[in-house]
Amino acid sequence: MTNIRHQPSAPTRTQLVAAGGVIDAHRHDDHQIVYAGRGVLSVTTHKGSWVAPGNRAIFVPAGTVHAHRAHGDVDLHLLGLPASENPLALADPTVLAVSPLLRELIVAYTSGDPAATPERARLRAVLLDQLRISPQQPLHLPTPSNTVLLDLCRILQDDPSDQRTLEDLGREVGASARTLSRLFRSDLGMTFPQWRTQLRLHRALILLAENTPVTTVAHRCGWSSTSAFIDVFKRTFGQTPGSHESRGRRAG
Repeated sequence: MTNIRHQPSAPTRTQLVAAGGVIDAHRHDDHQIVYAGRGVLSVTTHKGSWVAPGNRAIFVPAGTVHAHRAHGDVDLHLLGLPASENPLALADPTVLAVSPLLRELIVAYTSGDPAATPERARLRAVLLDQLRISPQQPLHLPTPSNTVLLDLCRILQDDPSDQRTLEDLGREVGASARTLSRLFRSDLGMTFPQWRTQLRLHRALILLAENTPVTTVAHRCGWSSTSAFIDVFKRTFGQTPGSHESRGRRAG
């Protein structure tokens, strides 16, 4: 990332980001909670990317250089937290589950009058209490540092429906399946099937935000059937891709 902007304070506000809109690389001295009330938002750092639908938020630690991209029109809710206030004691960007109550708290706090009042202080206290109990979600798609592994991952990022085995892909990048399997574990902290599933889920969220039909999403992302895609999506996100697709269409 180049031309990194430094913003001493992370803003607390609501803003509309049009589909395809980008907030360029920047960093804050504060922590930040990033939540998309509609659409899907991705956050990218040098360590990888995180994608959050409407029942997830992304925690970005103070000092982290990051960029945002909107997939579909996004109602972006930004909540700044002082660096001394880290309710989940997190050191890396993390996706958090957003309950219906937490969603309403985030929307109310980021959309309301910023003036310091006793009512706003109480609202903030309840919001922080809800953040403290928000389950963390394994929705990180890490970026490899190893160049051979990076080449392989780029092949799949260009076409998530690619069904080749690790051995087949290894022949293209010049490494054995055993070497690549070891690199996935040591460099990315996950197996090759786990990484590929994360990639496909990330791409599925983006396609659904663009109102792509569920059957088409399943095909483009490499699932053997629509039902297999629905099963994995529901187990990961707690909702069916059909409900997510409908949500995107209502937002549009």
